[in-house]
Amino acid sequence: MKKNYLLMLMLFCLTSVTLTASNPSKTMNEPRLEMNEEKSADHLLIVWTSGDPDVAHKMVFMYAFNAKKNGWWENVTLLVWGPSAKLSSEDKDIQASLKKMKDQGVELLACKGCADQYGVSPKLEELGIEVKYTGTYLTDFIKSGKKIISF
Repeated sequence: MKKNYLLMLMLFCLTSVTLTASNPSKTMNEPRLEMNEEKSADHLLIVWTSGDPDVAHKMVFMYAFNAKKNGWWENVTLLVWGPSAKLSSEDKDIQASLKKMKDQGVELLACKGCADQYGVSPKLEELGIEVKYTGTYLTDFIKSGKKIISF
């Protein structure tokens, strides 16, 4: 049941971004997020969709932080997508962990389409998370053959 909910939410987010893109507003005309070629050779993208704090602390954050700290990956990007956006805006422990990761050098990025649906884009920006439409970014990353994991 939980898997079906997450899948439906992810599809809703993608559909929302697609529908918005077919009728672009002024905010959709932002520059496309480009992957810096220099950082792409050794770059891991972590797509975090879970709204479960245990998954965040005991899997997502632990791996992202240590991957950067220990040099397992030169560049680590955490993409906050779906329910994780809402959790990030509300949970102080999650916020402290996000700050710790950012201070370690993990790039923090959130899907604007998803964050807007939860009404949390401004809060995520206050936390130092870059909030942008990420459908094209994620698609380009996938098509490039680079490494992606998702929780």
